[in-house]
Amino acid sequence: MRPAQLRAAVGRRSKRHPATARRARLTASVVATTLTAGLAACGGSGAGSTAGGEESAPRVVATTTYAADFARAIGGDGIEVTQILRPGVDPHDYEPSPADLAAIADADLLIENGVGLESWLDDAISASGFDGTEVVMADGVTIRHPDDSEEAAAAEHDEHEGHEEGDPHIWHDPRNVKIMVGNIEKGLAAVDPESSAEYQANLATYRAKLGELDSETQREIDSIPVAHRKLVTNHDSFGYYVQRYGLEFVGSIIPSFDTSAELSGRSIDDIVGKIRASGAVAVFSESSLPPRTAQTIGSEAGVRVVSGEDALYADTLGPAGSAGATYLEAQRHNTDTIVDALR
Repeated sequence: MRPAQLRAAVGRRSKRHPATARRARLTASVVATTLTAGLAACGGSGAGSTAGGEESAPRVVATTTYAADFARAIGGDGIEVTQILRPGVDPHDYEPSPADLAAIADADLLIENGVGLESWLDDAISASGFDGTEVVMADGVTIRHPDDSEEAAAAEHDEHEGHEEGDPHIWHDPRNVKIMVGNIEKGLAAVDPESSAEYQANLATYRAKLGELDSETQREIDSIPVAHRKLVTNHDSFGYYVQRYGLEFVGSIIPSFDTSAELSGRSIDDIVGKIRASGAVAVFSESSLPPRTAQTIGSEAGVRVVSGEDALYADTLGPAGSAGATYLEAQRHNTDTIVDALR
């Protein structure tokens, strides 16, 4: 049984801002195709059972690369994870495919980030008819808002439009991740109580790793001369990292939590001016965004641009075998890259 009240016990969908011009919309053709795909998916082995009538692995759908990585860490080999967003795909401006909606329809557990990151998800859930258990990883996390950052003045110019809920990049502080994976453990235990002891053990192990990562990151950042601890990124995605480890956020090329925000000539002039005035020595590109604009800004400001294989993993993890294949690897890569450039 997967009633709606079970969802409430684990986590409700966060309320999202009404549709904006950039919000992805499901087209009528996608919805129609999804109905057919959903029926085909339901015609296969049903969730929670096998051909022999025995219980099967819980079917988990995770929206982002981070959500999928956390789900695998807590669920281990005992769950089946479908990851909607592929490595390198920007989560801010995505339109689900019929296969995505069919997977959501057939899921026992749906894991999302929340805080408005997946602006397309409400429509996807409605179109799929999903009625399983839902986990919002952000539940219980203290959310950073525009007024909390050094960019508060710029916020008056609506660069954070569409993210009135706050900064969704909560995973860049490992302390937040401890809360996020705890929410996942509760969700898994709700749909698969017989395996709850295993999920709890995996949670304890992963939280210990997060503690080690947090301490290690602080030591590395502390090795940077105080005057050089200035961060410039593609978009405003490292606010939690900056707050946790004592860096100064000079600004971002796209002055927004959302990569789909428009980049104006004024914003380009502003960030070049801030870089020059602050004495920042590098601009950090991000793995899911083209480096061209960052290179232009860096050239104009006369500072180094960190891109290519050294680009930071911000909104998405990297593919298998890359330096950012998992959350723990991506965070270490980010810190190593930042320290090497600023030390």
